[in-house]
Amino acid sequence: MPHGADVEAPAGEVVEIKERLFIAQTNDIYINTADYLGKTIRYEGLFKTGDWQGVPYCYVIRYGPGCCGYDGEAGFEVVWDGAWPQVDDWCEVVGVLEQYEEDGISYLRLVLSSLTVLDERGAEFVSQ
Repeated sequence: MPHGADVEAPAGEVVEIKERLFIAQTNDIYINTADYLGKTIRYEGLFKTGDWQGVPYCYVIRYGPGCCGYDGEAGFEVVWDGAWPQVDDWCEVVGVLEQYEEDGISYLRLVLSSLTVLDERGAEFVSQ
């Protein structure tokens, strides 16, 4: 489906993004990218897809405050070689954070080592 990457997960500490401070933790990763590149990150969220100029992308996100209520999204693009879940499935993902460039713009994504669809859902809408 989407474009992929080949990155091996490094041994060591896993950064776990918890529900309670989901937006704060994801924002910290985007703001302090150098501190997280190459690290393994684990979190849960909704599986989503979209495409840009005919290229498909996959994401695992949660909704957060935006300009019109809870229309913001927090999370990451995800890539991997396994089977993809259904849109809106609740997933736990584990992967290595990498930065890539496309059309002169730098992006972050997780290269997944696992993607698990969970029966028990967490909070789809988070505020912090």
